[in-house]
Amino acid sequence: MKASKVLFISQEIVPFTESSEIAENSKNLPQAIQERGNEIRLFMPKWGSINERRNQLHEVQRLSGMNIIIDDTDHPLIIKVASLPVTRMQVFFLNNDDYFRNHLNTRDENGVEYADNDERTIFYARGVLETIKKQRWSPEIIHCHGWIAALVGLYIKTFYKDEPVFRDTKVIYSLYDDTFNNSFGENYLKKLMIKNMESVDFSDIQTPVNHTELTKIAIKWADGIIINSKNINPELIQFAQSANKPILEYQSSDMYAEACTKFYDQIFDNEENEDEA
Repeated sequence: MKASKVLFISQEIVPFTESSEIAENSKNLPQAIQERGNEIRLFMPKWGSINERRNQLHEVQRLSGMNIIIDDTDHPLIIKVASLPVTRMQVFFLNNDDYFRNHLNTRDENGVEYADNDERTIFYARGVLETIKKQRWSPEIIHCHGWIAALVGLYIKTFYKDEPVFRDTKVIYSLYDDTFNNSFGENYLKKLMIKNMESVDFSDIQTPVNHTELTKIAIKWADGIIINSKNINPELIQFAQSANKPILEYQSSDMYAEACTKFYDQIFDNEENEDEA
């Protein structure tokens, strides 16, 4: 594989969360990539449902203490870490009392979607990237799983485009059918902006931003798209095709890791061809 450092930014990972397509892929794929001799890192939110004592989470003091500013409000970022049994893989958890301490994934115990889902996408994407920058670890591939990681490509291609850590990074976004129903607030696109992002073009994104439009943001700024669920909104597939994004079609579980490895290489081949042109 041409990429030797792969960062996985996920929404769920077993056994820290219940089994799902995202959670299973986010454990099995990094393990397979690591077993092929590559260096990997995994990030996920520290959901309130995760038992810290049972899963042996502990805080990483040298990485904690940063503040992420959203809508003129400071939000402290706490980083914790735990190891996946048997695999020798570490998982870094992003935590914040406002966004994750008493929260499940998308909805509360009564099925009501959280009102701050919009800000959690901003906090999570920026929090992961700031942590990686602080670690001075340069991933060649960032593979994003789940809607909460949808803004990673946007920030990599705009605000962080001149950061040496991310200079050669390619972003891959996996499409799942993990939808939510409610739209984000009318000021979401304004809220996610950071300084020096004023010229970002959102003309092809409709407001208010719902799950489909959020996923379009992820697709627009990704270097490649992977279909990870059988039932994906055709509008999103068409959007990716119209943007000329390389697409890896849905794979069976026994072929998934090998197909992703080849797809990572395809993304690098595209870059080399563009440089030669």
